[in-house]
Amino acid sequence: KIFKIDDYVAATMSGVVAEAQKVLETAQLAVRLYKSETGMRMSIKAIATYVSNILFSSRLFPYVIHTIVAGVDEQGPNMYMIDWFGSLTKERYIATGSGSPIALGVLEDNYYEGISLKEAIPIVIRAINSAIRRDPGSGEGIDVVYITRDKYVKLPKSEILNILKTKAKKGS
Repeated sequence: KIFKIDDYVAATMSGVVAEAQKVLETAQLAVRLYKSETGMRMSIKAIATYVSNILFSSRLFPYVIHTIVAGVDEQGPNMYMIDWFGSLTKERYIATGSGSPIALGVLEDNYYEGISLKEAIPIVIRAINSAIRRDPGSGEGIDVVYITRDKYVKLPKSEILNILKTKAKKGS
């Protein structure tokens, strides 16, 4: 489940989806307000910190969500993982949700520093597919979004299916 915050940043939703939507919609509004008042984009770290502050301030009655906030800003690509208590960590790759241990196994096995977008997309699809096949709580669909300096792109389902078919033919 992916939530578009702006053209340069998105977040994942795991846990109680309605709570995640509420928190991320609040962040989306803050990003829009910041842009309209300053004419500039809020940094990915600032957005992640904003979400972290919301979750930390509600720790007595916590939102049951785990999210990844990621995108490309003036500092380049950035990704942050935020748990339901507001703990914030910067990551190179990460997964959330009940299937995350399975997905992380695939990511850890295949990620390397300097990996290209073209190489990373099939690995991400394979990681999600592995989680779906082995974890009943992971849902049934695969959504993939990538963000560059210039664009926010949601991969079409047909392209995701082609990557899965190609991997199946190769025996992966």
